[in-house]
Amino acid sequence: MKRLKRRTIIALVLAAAFAAGMVFFLVQWLWKGDEWVGFFGSQYYNSGAIYDTNGVLLYNGETGEYAENRATRVATLHLVGDQNFGTSLRSVLSDRLTGYNPITGTALGSHDVHLTLDASLNETAYAALNGHKGVVAVYDYTTGDIKCLVSSPSYDPNNPPSDINENSAYEGVYLNRFFSSTYPPGSVFKIITTAAAIEEKDDLDQFRYTCTGSLEVGGDVITCPYAHGADMDINQCLACSCNGAYATLAMELGGSTLAKYVEQAGLLDSLNVNGISTASGSFVAEEDGSAYLGWSGVGQDKDLVNPCSLLAFMGSIANEGEAVVPNLVGSETIGGTSLPAALPDGKDTYETYSAETWQRLKEMMRNNVVTEYGQSQFGDLAVCAKSGTAEVGGGAEPHAWFAGFIDDPDHPLAFVVLVENGSAGARVAGSVAAQVLAQATAE
Repeated sequence: MKRLKRRTIIALVLAAAFAAGMVFFLVQWLWKGDEWVGFFGSQYYNSGAIYDTNGVLLYNGETGEYAENRATRVATLHLVGDQNFGTSLRSVLSDRLTGYNPITGTALGSHDVHLTLDASLNETAYAALNGHKGVVAVYDYTTGDIKCLVSSPSYDPNNPPSDINENSAYEGVYLNRFFSSTYPPGSVFKIITTAAAIEEKDDLDQFRYTCTGSLEVGGDVITCPYAHGADMDINQCLACSCNGAYATLAMELGGSTLAKYVEQAGLLDSLNVNGISTASGSFVAEEDGSAYLGWSGVGQDKDLVNPCSLLAFMGSIANEGEAVVPNLVGSETIGGTSLPAALPDGKDTYETYSAETWQRLKEMMRNNVVTEYGQSQFGDLAVCAKSGTAEVGGGAEPHAWFAGFIDDPDHPLAFVVLVENGSAGARVAGSVAAQVLAQATAE
């Protein structure tokens, strides 16, 4: 009798273990089945194809072939990826490219992913960088659809350079700078300081500043490229990008106040773009009244921003304070048919500044273009922008920034251009932006 009881207990324990194992397997199957099928080395890995928004083939997973045109291959490599890129679409969309789902497995065939991206616009942007390392990105600030995304340097995946690991021209080539890098923002950060001043200083319209070319703060000196002039109001200070004026505002506002507005702009957060996590920015609230705080208010000191987050922030100013997280996937099809392979990703948004603030920023950024940067290079486009020249030290040329948007419902595009060691922001990065926007808005 005791032996029968013992055997019964053992059988029940084994049955319970089997049931627990089956439950664990089913949970893993539902949760990670796509990863099992789409792991690197599987025959199904990246078996689908990737197309741009116009149907241009960027990558065929079945054959391993890239775009037919070399310029297209180079300009889209960081998005499509090869075995060296962890943040590429081939990697993060591997489950979608296999066509796997828990009910049918891969029986329905591979998914083809159609991007929001225009490959020809990428080619123009890459050529406009003219060999410089950097980033160019343009997106629809109402939908989040990315139209252009270039990270430079790049290479032809069909013919990788033999000296890629020794040649300094390819330094950081495996890094998608748009998603994974952070940079000192330089004077682009003055948009944040302006937003804080709009909301915190009731007497901002009475603010006046006379720039002599330098501002002494406790024995330290904050410099401008030249003396900007006397009795400038806040609009003039932003347009001519006066460091002295903005250091003064930063010290009046205080480090904790600036930190609040940087956080509210979303520049300290990591965004999720179709499974790719962006690098987080940083801001240090320096001691109130210090020159370090003054420098942080003009975009130097320890300030760092990620280009993708900056693009979304620029879009929020144009989009009435609503930032739309960028998106790359337009649609999917099964086995080349017109059947939808998956429901489209939902639009992810977050709020930044109040109506009064974004409206005022929009007007001031428009004034920058009209009075300082030159409307002529943008034709009839109502471009609103801020340039930046970010010092990087070590005797290197500063980084050149140009970021903003088109204030036009027919062309709801925000943009960010970064030219590493490009020197003057408005002249160098602004020229790149003008070329790309002209093509992006062409009928």
